[in-house]
Amino acid sequence: MSRILVAMSGGVDSSLAAALLVEEGHEVIGVTMKTFCYQDTPSHSKTCCGLDGIRDARRVADLLGIPHYVFDVEEDFTRDVVDDFVGEYAQGRTPNPCVRCNSNTKFRDLLRRGKAFGCQGIASGHYARVRRNESGEAALLRGRDRKKDQSYFLWGLPGEVLDVLHLPVGHLSKDDVRRRAEELDLPTAGKAESQEICFVPTGDYRDLLSRHLPQRHPALEPGPIVTSDGRTVGEHNGYAGFTVGQRKGLGGGFSEPHFVLEVRPDTREVVVGTKDELEADALEAEEMNWLSVPPDPAENIEVQIRHRAPSVPGTVRSVAPMLEIGFHRPQRAPTPGQSAVVYRGEQLLGGGRISRAWSNAGREQAPSA
Repeated sequence: MSRILVAMSGGVDSSLAAALLVEEGHEVIGVTMKTFCYQDTPSHSKTCCGLDGIRDARRVADLLGIPHYVFDVEEDFTRDVVDDFVGEYAQGRTPNPCVRCNSNTKFRDLLRRGKAFGCQGIASGHYARVRRNESGEAALLRGRDRKKDQSYFLWGLPGEVLDVLHLPVGHLSKDDVRRRAEELDLPTAGKAESQEICFVPTGDYRDLLSRHLPQRHPALEPGPIVTSDGRTVGEHNGYAGFTVGQRKGLGGGFSEPHFVLEVRPDTREVVVGTKDELEADALEAEEMNWLSVPPDPAENIEVQIRHRAPSVPGTVRSVAPMLEIGFHRPQRAPTPGQSAVVYRGEQLLGGGRISRAWSNAGREQAPSA
């Protein structure tokens, strides 16, 4: 059996992950990461990232008879996640902070701490699976429960993390997890899931932007709402409040529903159009990370362009220096800043950040700044 360091957020998934590893006979050490300052953020007290999360993780560790530590990663989290989040919105893009946290902060730190503790493995409560072949090579697979699958958030893991990673709940459904947690009398068995962004206390990310961006930053200043053919049809209060595919907040007066097609930070324009104009035939992704051998050009693969969306078939047009994929059917609103994650069946091959998307009709989202 191995010594394994388990990330324990204080939620039911990571609690059961630790419990299952203890059941298997591993020497388990629990750790909770303090990602930001909790002072003056009372609304976080009930989330898995808040102070209650730390307390709940410790209660579970005490019940399981394992040691538990709290590590302060606020400096790294602020640099890698919060600053990136703010910077992406300032460039008119829509970031995914959970991907960024997993890729740059959480698992890298977990690996480093695990080595310091002399651990042979690290673990989390994510709904995904790791498969190892006879030679020990690891592959990342979707979670067995497709409704809860979280592999989409893990494409940025370094390969050395994947080599020692354990995902004990990846083969279970959420109902199975809660049932097993109840059977084990874990104090987190009935705990509700947290849906909000952990570092946005008010629930409105624009409040965070207003605190972190310079006064009168263009992202928070008024600008024109325009159609794809250049007509001005309204005014907005800051382009950072808009994302590709959004319908809310565009005003009325249109003969049919309109959606955000593009955000142009250089001119502060928010471009709107019809549902048909949202569809794209291809995308380009940057900052690629491959957890397997990259697909070949002309290979047919599946790509997922947002969480809770199904993967869709596409053909790889190029892999380097950026990934280009042509969809077999037009897709609605591939969004710059979000993730494009490539699968071959159940296996996650790699992923990157969407930089632009376009249609054969000629409309193209602006490339990232």
